Amino acid sequence: MSFQIALNFEDGVTRFIECGDGELVSDASYRARINIPLDCRDGVCGTCKSFCESGRYELGDYVPDEAMSEDEEQAGYVLTCQMTPLSDCVIRIPATSDVAKTGVSAHAGRVTLVDRMSDTTTGFSIALDNRSALGFLPGQYVNILVPGTDQTRSYSFSSGPQADEVSFLLRNTPTGALPTYLRERAAEGDRIEFNGPLGSFYLRPIQRPLLMLAGGTGLAPFLSMLEKITQDGGSAHPVHLIFGVTNDADLVKMDELEAHTKALPNFSFTCTVADQNASYPNKGYVTRYIEPKHLNGGEADVYLCGPPPMVDAVRSFLTAQSTAPANFYYEKFSGTGLVVETG
Repeated sequence: MSFQIALNFEDGVTRFIECGDGELVSDASYRARINIPLDCRDGVCGTCKSFCESGRYELGDYVPDEAMSEDEEQAGYVLTCQMTPLSDCVIRIPATSDVAKTGVSAHAGRVTLVDRMSDTTTGFSIALDNRSALGFLPGQYVNILVPGTDQTRSYSFSSGPQADEVSFLLRNTPTGALPTYLRERAAEGDRIEFNGPLGSFYLRPIQRPLLMLAGGTGLAPFLSMLEKITQDGGSAHPVHLIFGVTNDADLVKMDELEAHTKALPNFSFTCTVADQNASYPNKGYVTRYIEPKHLNGGEADVYLCGPPPMVDAVRSFLTAQSTAPANFYYEKFSGTGLVVETG
């Protein structure tokens, strides 16, 4: 038996390694030629102290208050030289990928689908040459090399981590490099390459009610997250999505959202259109539809992905509340697909 361990570095690079039954994370990492910080290997120095965001594991011996305190262990910190996984895990490594002498992974495949969902939104899918070589956390993105150019653009996966093909969702802008390629030149079977996965915007273990806020094609990472939640058998806590768009035509993937409400009893969603002349009944911005129950007196995690003005407006809204959410994760993007900021 082996487990998949995601090592998430400070610069957003994520590398996946296989850890065998009874194998230490540090040993599995070095076997994969990823040099995570390490010194004594005996649980004494604390050089390899990291944070385990999800998964089960056992810790061997370490020197309390020198390598790590008992409070840190209770909070989820681990020593990778003493950590034996008992399940798949996500570990946050306090170093950049270049320090660990590794880098972002490269992947290639062929375009299998270009779906012009509306005048404003396009989706596309890729069948990879080696699907098993790609692991990613739901919510992460990749840098796509636009065919026929030397330009790369960043887009979040809209497909779940276990999907046979990887899919993406993007706004059909008139000048964007990737939208122009998909609109004017793309054909089934085209070769396409990307680097990744990247980013610190990804689904953490659901330990309290979850509020997802999506703006336009910022819906993509949430579709990936919802696929993962469904794959894992659902959530014991409420999960609510508010999907805000500019015009009626931007309301895409509604069938998928409806399907998730049937597959996930604790999932619900609300949509809103900013255009006051829209035919859709809910109008206005996403903040209009955030209810006190969604924030649960501060015992809630909030995930937000959208264009900069939306992200800034939501941050201001949450700051004005009497209680802040337990955790707030966000990602900004521009019209070209370039990731602007995460937090």
